Amino acid sequence: MKTSLEVEYWVIDDNGDLVPPGTLLDVAEGIDPEFVEPMLEIKTTPCTSMTELREEFLDRIERVVDAARAQDKRLVPLATPLYASPAEIPYREKRGTELQRRIVGPTFDDARVCAGTHMHFEQSNVADQLNALTAIDPAFALVNSSSHYRGERIAACARPYLYRRSCYDACPEQGQLWPYVDSVAEWEQHLEDAYETFRERALERGVEPDEFDAEFDPYEAVWTPVRLRKAMPTVEWRSPDAALPSQVLQLAEAVRSIVTHADARGTVVAGTEPSADATGEEMPLPEFETVETVTDAAIHDSLENSSVRRYLRKLGFSPEEYDPLADRLPDSRVTKRQAKRLRLEAARQLEIDLDQSRVRA
Repeated sequence: MKTSLEVEYWVIDDNGDLVPPGTLLDVAEGIDPEFVEPMLEIKTTPCTSMTELREEFLDRIERVVDAARAQDKRLVPLATPLYASPAEIPYREKRGTELQRRIVGPTFDDARVCAGTHMHFEQSNVADQLNALTAIDPAFALVNSSSHYRGERIAACARPYLYRRSCYDACPEQGQLWPYVDSVAEWEQHLEDAYETFRERALERGVEPDEFDAEFDPYEAVWTPVRLRKAMPTVEWRSPDAALPSQVLQLAEAVRSIVTHADARGTVVAGTEPSADATGEEMPLPEFETVETVTDAAIHDSLENSSVRRYLRKLGFSPEEYDPLADRLPDSRVTKRQAKRLRLEAARQLEIDLDQSRVRA
């Protein structure tokens, strides 16, 4: 199953201030701008093995980090900048950004502080792949990298809280987790319904039909944690935060194994919790209501919650083997000066992580 990664990182200078990436976007293939200025995205090609994925991902990050140091810049593996005003995170010109803000409303601005990881899996038994990724949604807690927004500690996992409970709260079909499906046709019907609801909301807010239709199609008008990408084509999991390269790869390997298993065996909704020792042929999944409950617990408590840890173990993860960056952040409010220092420390940890990866290789 070919697998690829997309990871967003903040760019800072040696003072810890957020800055545009500039020519860092030109140092290698797969380095793209994001929809806000002080962020870039590092992408891999579809890779046939974890070894290939690891080598390509690390090589591209290393090139950017080395170029950044030559320009007195650093990459920051945090899900939010911890403390930043809107003026420090200006929108980059990007298709549909301003239109989306008009449709969603002012809470869309919360999306600009969110840096995440996207994992893409080659489409095969698509409904089972979608359902497996839906069930593992709370696994974002394993690489949780921020708990702060505008200096305040808002939740153990700040990014999913902001993205789902604030940004897309008024448009849940556009940004929140969807239920399991029995077929691709059912998913695509849900997609069409969500698109029409979003279009109606746009027209109610004064957007011209031709303007909306020129910017959005059904596949590109949802930003849910799990979605199909028609152009690639892949099944995409968008739940995790930006994190250290080794953490991203550790999670990717575990998730790839689960999705491969679901693809080969199929899935079945088997009860209130996943069961690692079920004897049926299909991979057993918990009821969707259980997924939602555990996801909420993960957002608010992360791995501190015993039900989250138990749930993830039954799906095949080993929570004790993960060390989320957010656990190293203070529980209290942080000032702008402290946020700069914490960004610099996170950048240093990323560089150490890369050095250790070179040694392991």
